[in-house]
Amino acid sequence: MRLRHKPWAKEKIEEHPQYVIPNPEYYHGRWNELFENNNPVHIEVGTGKGRFVTEMARANPDVNYIGIELQESVIVSALDRLIEAELSNVKLLHTNGEDLRTFFAKGDVDRVYLNFSDPWPKKRHEKRRLTFESFLKLYEDVLVDEGEIHFKTDNRGLFEYSLGSFSRYGMLLQYVSLDLHNSEFAGNIMTEYEEKFSAKGQPIYRCEVKYQSMVTADV
Repeated sequence: MRLRHKPWAKEKIEEHPQYVIPNPEYYHGRWNELFENNNPVHIEVGTGKGRFVTEMARANPDVNYIGIELQESVIVSALDRLIEAELSNVKLLHTNGEDLRTFFAKGDVDRVYLNFSDPWPKKRHEKRRLTFESFLKLYEDVLVDEGEIHFKTDNRGLFEYSLGSFSRYGMLLQYVSLDLHNSEFAGNIMTEYEEKFSAKGQPIYRCEVKYQSMVTADV
């Protein structure tokens, strides 16, 4: 997808540090100070225009949400949503998801959302997929013990690959749907991409997986 350049985006982001956190490394191990509570923290890696993370925050006021997005021209749209929503339990990080360890300590995060990530279909690009083993290790390093990943995609190939990747990593599959919108799953909040793909009749694939502690894994 070609992104439309927005020359004013950087300035707008800098004008709203209460929403797009300018120094996230400062909160490494202390995100409760920023949110001023000890509620669980859920992060979305690749938050796009922010619909999912904003609506999740609205629906779950007792959870703190952080949307992570690298593209300046995209995160500014998420910022617009936050400004309009006026929610205190959601923040944005304008950074690369590969740098999670810089901003989060082990146990800072309770859940990771991966929604409609780039499938990187070519074999030589496998290591760029957000469900590749190096990324699974990255998430594990910031999640609580037995933390969870919730994953959605319209790409069957990526979904099948990811299920295999989760299994090889030793994760526990808790939920899987090959057609989310025609399932009994309740409380689904759609992303912009999800609405677009679903309107075309494409099935949406979703799963929930859980890291296993060493004790659990050995049982």
